[in-house]
Amino acid sequence: MVLPTAAFRRHRSLRQRLARGGFDFRLDTAFAEVVRACAAPRARQLGTWIVPEMQAAYQRLHAAGYAHSAEVWIDGQLAGGLYGVAIGCMFYGESMFSRRTDASKIALALLCNGLAQQGCRVIDCQMQTPHLASLGAHPIGRHAFLREVEWGVMQAAMDWHWEAEAIRDVLR
Repeated sequence: MVLPTAAFRRHRSLRQRLARGGFDFRLDTAFAEVVRACAAPRARQLGTWIVPEMQAAYQRLHAAGYAHSAEVWIDGQLAGGLYGVAIGCMFYGESMFSRRTDASKIALALLCNGLAQQGCRVIDCQMQTPHLASLGAHPIGRHAFLREVEWGVMQAAMDWHWEAEAIRDVLR
């Protein structure tokens, strides 16, 4: 399941929420907190794969510059976000969470825009879910996926300091 970054679907309600503002978008300011929030128990789930050892591994990847978080802050509180691993121009989404309505979708919309601006073509969503499909993600065959990975990892590493540009362009 991949999400083409340039084809993220901003449904009318999300476009209105983005235009209304009242949130801050940040990258990598609360990486450990985002991972912990993603690991927190969820309704209708028996547990999490993001066990303490995985959290520590992602923290090491973050310290090495490979793992990143996209965060939405509302009223000074972390409201939602996601994290993943970036290698070259390929982003592998690992997990997302939301404490406020649409916060994770806002984070994903802004992340997609910033990644697309840098030439990142797809986000590897890993899991096929109706929620991701509603945002524009779709399954692709193994051969096509491997071509995307091969191309993406051979590109220069992305710049992770583009918050203002991502917000400005998505709100147009």
